[in-house]
Amino acid sequence: MRNETEPKRVKGSGVRFAYETLRDEILSLHLQPGAVLDETSLAERFSMSRSPVREALIRLAGDELVVTLSNRSTVVAPIDVQSFPKYVEALDVAQRMNTRLAAELRTDIDLKTIARRQKEFVATVQRGDHLAMSEANKAFHMAIAHAGRNPYLAAFYERLLNHGRRMLHLHFAYLEQGNEGVLLTDEHDEMLAAIRDRDVARADALAHAHTRQFRDNFMSYLSKNYLQNAPLASLGPAA
Repeated sequence: MRNETEPKRVKGSGVRFAYETLRDEILSLHLQPGAVLDETSLAERFSMSRSPVREALIRLAGDELVVTLSNRSTVVAPIDVQSFPKYVEALDVAQRMNTRLAAELRTDIDLKTIARRQKEFVATVQRGDHLAMSEANKAFHMAIAHAGRNPYLAAFYERLLNHGRRMLHLHFAYLEQGNEGVLLTDEHDEMLAAIRDRDVARADALAHAHTRQFRDNFMSYLSKNYLQNAPLASLGPAA
């Protein structure tokens, strides 16, 4: 029986709390790929019944962050290194198309929104908070996508950005090893300038270079850390 002095949990808040906590721990790689997520243990950890935990895991499965195995156990989804080249191909197309459209169709209000998102991203870089950086990075690029006025391309782009957030986390770690985090803010500033100038060709070139830099740095991280029992050691066969 619940103690009457305890604050009542708002209906649905348990699911949200469990979902958001586990999502952040997965995206930040605090929970490693392949880690087992046991409903009973999580329910004890969060001081709640198994039902909201189960609902949270279902939501995470919809985000492709967890998978259910044949034995019905749930684990943190692997990062599929072998499919990374195909992922980057799709990301490049989506990033270039959305950025081109933004340069062509943006409004003054769009520019203010994109600039504000960039300012927020710079603040997260200065703090060195990788989880906040990946969220702010997504917000910046989605502000560009919304300025392009194509909801279908924007939705496709958002799905790709969500899918790549754990890889982006490793990308940030790589940049910090060489103290090159400033490169990300510079690239964003250049993209914003091209969109402001309605320079479609330059916006396209910058978006392509932005994807290529992410690809090259991620592959460099793999080559330097994959065989040294780094977080990627549990990801499966090398690409």
